[in-house]
Amino acid sequence: MGLINYNIEKYSPKQLVVIPLVLLVLSLIFIGFNMMSTGMPVTPGLDFSGGTAVTIRTTDTHDELRTVFAGYPLVDISNMNDAKFLKFGTMDDTQSRSLAILVGQKYPDASINQISETFGKSLQYQAFIALIFSFIGMAIVVFLSFRTFVPSVAVVLSAFADIVMTAAAMNFVGITLTLGTTAALLMLIGYSVDSDILLTNRVLKRQGKLQEKLAGAFHTGIVMTSTTFAAITALFIVSWIGSIQILMEISAVLLIGLLFDVINTWLTNAAILKWYVQKGGVR
Repeated sequence: MGLINYNIEKYSPKQLVVIPLVLLVLSLIFIGFNMMSTGMPVTPGLDFSGGTAVTIRTTDTHDELRTVFAGYPLVDISNMNDAKFLKFGTMDDTQSRSLAILVGQKYPDASINQISETFGKSLQYQAFIALIFSFIGMAIVVFLSFRTFVPSVAVVLSAFADIVMTAAAMNFVGITLTLGTTAALLMLIGYSVDSDILLTNRVLKRQGKLQEKLAGAFHTGIVMTSTTFAAITALFIVSWIGSIQILMEISAVLLIGLLFDVINTWLTNAAILKWYVQKGGVR
């Protein structure tokens, strides 16, 4: 039986896709606005925009830190447990050396990470190519596996929606696009198709009533997603306690993506498969 009753028999495919379709449209609009302001779907972080990051352990307030670094292009200050993470815009060599001296004098235990704007642009291009090729590779594998147009499109569309919604959510909560979050998006492409492939296999290759196959796939899939969600939540908590920013960002993106994956798999993909079966696509 399971703790959650998944029964979509009384809903038409059109009714099932309303919520994910609205979320997808809103996400695309949100991403569009972000592209107009930053030139990228997701606000670029230090890795891609260039600049200097300083991590310090201090009790100074944000206002006090802004006063200390008033002579430098301080872009953002964020809290990392008991530490502060400061982001500075691009600076010339003289200003960069001056900042390093100031940080070393006032905060001896601080760590400084600097990336040039040119190198950041190069990383940005490489990350974009990696995402495109990963998605294309996933789509090819899906089409070769099922060799049926509509179910394959349903899986690819669900994965696309996962990435788009996650990217919009990253903008909304203030998670920037870095090498770490790019890696998380790449992992999400793989995570997002797991439950979709499970659902599609159950519907296309097993005998029985459609609702029974959907419910069986849901109970198995939700257990898979829940165990992954629990493991990544543990990673997020540990990285937050230890102020490990890159792991915290990766786990946050994966958690957001998994939540959207539940919506897109069990509403969007299920709706398309239901329509396909009702039209006689499965005998």
